[in-house]
Amino acid sequence: MPTIAPLDLVGHCIDARFIQDIPFFALADGTIHRLDNGHKAVEAHDGLLCAIPSSDGKALLTGGEDGRVCLTGSNGLSTEVSNLPRKWITALAAAPGGAIAFASGRSAWFRSVDGSLKELAHERSVEGLAFAPKGLRLAIARYNGVTLHWPATNSTPTELEWKGAHVMVMFSPDNRFLVTSMQENALHGWRLDDNRHMRMTGYPNKVKSWSWSPKGKWLATSGAPAAIVWPFAGKDGPMGKGPLELGTRGDSLVTSVACHPVEDIVAIGYSDGMILVGRFGDQKEVLLRRQGSGAISTMNWDTTGHRLVFGSEAGDCGVIDITA
Repeated sequence: MPTIAPLDLVGHCIDARFIQDIPFFALADGTIHRLDNGHKAVEAHDGLLCAIPSSDGKALLTGGEDGRVCLTGSNGLSTEVSNLPRKWITALAAAPGGAIAFASGRSAWFRSVDGSLKELAHERSVEGLAFAPKGLRLAIARYNGVTLHWPATNSTPTELEWKGAHVMVMFSPDNRFLVTSMQENALHGWRLDDNRHMRMTGYPNKVKSWSWSPKGKWLATSGAPAAIVWPFAGKDGPMGKGPLELGTRGDSLVTSVACHPVEDIVAIGYSDGMILVGRFGDQKEVLLRRQGSGAISTMNWDTTGHRLVFGSEAGDCGVIDITA
């Protein structure tokens, strides 16, 4: 049976992940907790809105209501990377090599490795950010589509249009597809070699969590009473194919998903705090955690796939060791 090391915190856990094998928990109040020879915490922000790993995985990159962008390393030290007074940092992206992007209002900022800042202004608010796998292109989710920038150059951006509000954006690991989560309980996508549209609908709720399988053949998503897993192995992606439905439960919605870094399995977190793991091949499921306090808001595996860290909207957090 898996073993669980619980960590009871107070407040909404925005992001839980491993930074150099140390469990980190970033809370909405701006504190970052870590389990490193005991429970330790640091005040990184006056209100935290978003958190992602740095491109090398050695630090947690965070943005807050205080207009600051910070890096917190495995030693718990927070370093300010950028500061936009009187602005809320609502989205982040990290590129291979160390460049980052962050958003507030109708603008995104590209910070190159040398520390220089470039503002990318838009007519509507910037909702989501993502770098392409090589880090040369930056996708910006906005109302009625996505804008693709080459931020290190002065070239004209590419506009991918589709009516509606696009709130999250992500490239596939092989750089063949771009996918957005929309305000209207759907995903939209483009095949990047010809910008062909891909429509993924049928969700009863908004998709707020998604995760690619290790080689990008599957995209697992939340937003339904099961993890909806779309096939992306073929040249047309999921077009003309139905998704897998893993971990179906009639009384609870899937609120978080995290694909395993090695195997074709996915951790599935629910609105009642339960966590299962489901396998794509035979759709077998294993219970990792029974119901808890608050909906599961975030989950991530360590690099080996032996441990899963999780957080909930109520601060009910912990680490699950599946090898025990």
